[in-house]
Amino acid sequence: MAGSINSLNTNEGAYRALSSTRSQSAALQQAQKRLQTGLRVADAADDASTFAVAQGLRGDLQSFTAVQSSLANGTGLGSVTQAALGQVSDLSNQLQQRLTQLSDGSISAQQRATYSADAQALTSQIQTTIQQAGFNGQNLLQAGAGGTSFLADTNGASISVSGQGQVGTGATTLQGAINTSSAATSQASLGALQNFQNTIAQAAANNAADTRGLVQQSNLTNSISDAVTIGLGAQVDADIGASAAQASARQVGRQLAFTSLGLANSQPSALLGLTR
Repeated sequence: MAGSINSLNTNEGAYRALSSTRSQSAALQQAQKRLQTGLRVADAADDASTFAVAQGLRGDLQSFTAVQSSLANGTGLGSVTQAALGQVSDLSNQLQQRLTQLSDGSISAQQRATYSADAQALTSQIQTTIQQAGFNGQNLLQAGAGGTSFLADTNGASISVSGQGQVGTGATTLQGAINTSSAATSQASLGALQNFQNTIAQAAANNAADTRGLVQQSNLTNSISDAVTIGLGAQVDADIGASAAQASARQVGRQLAFTSLGLANSQPSALLGLTR
């Protein structure tokens, strides 16, 4: 029966212990790497094919970030526009009250002057509100304002917010049409105001629909991005509990391998003892 050979030149036991030490050390390094990075696949050395897939998913996530940023700008613009339209609508209602009061032929000259000044101030405030309805350098309510497009997905599709420049034009027309010098002219001014209020209502409906579309697209993009993130995690994330257990076990295994290596290396000394 073949057995182990006691040799001074080749220590078979030491080589086996050294191989075990290397194996345990490599496994310990891998477990510690997973604990440090939180990743099962941190680079191509861990798993080249999975790492390539993960890099592709990371690229997709960066693209989703760009889309989300564009949609956020669109949503912001739509929200600011809607808020301004609401303010303009409130001001127009107050103006309607003043013009109605001015349509009363029984008011005194002093009252007419007071109401007229108030009506003029409200008309100016409408213009100011429209001018201040900007977001990130864009204003959808100014006369001549056109629509603006925003990224809708990572393929380059777009979604638009329509310009409501008719509001700015209508405000300018209204300002020129307001005449409160008499009850009759004030009554006629109410007709011009009614036209402007119709314009506001239509613009508010249009902008609300556009903004709702942006919000829905943003929610969809967020959902897709979340799903991709979860998928990426499933591909590359490490099981921290299992990695911690493996690291502990590999530390014990490496220590045992070192002990075995020490015992194996003591064999040549024992052989020397036979020559004494």
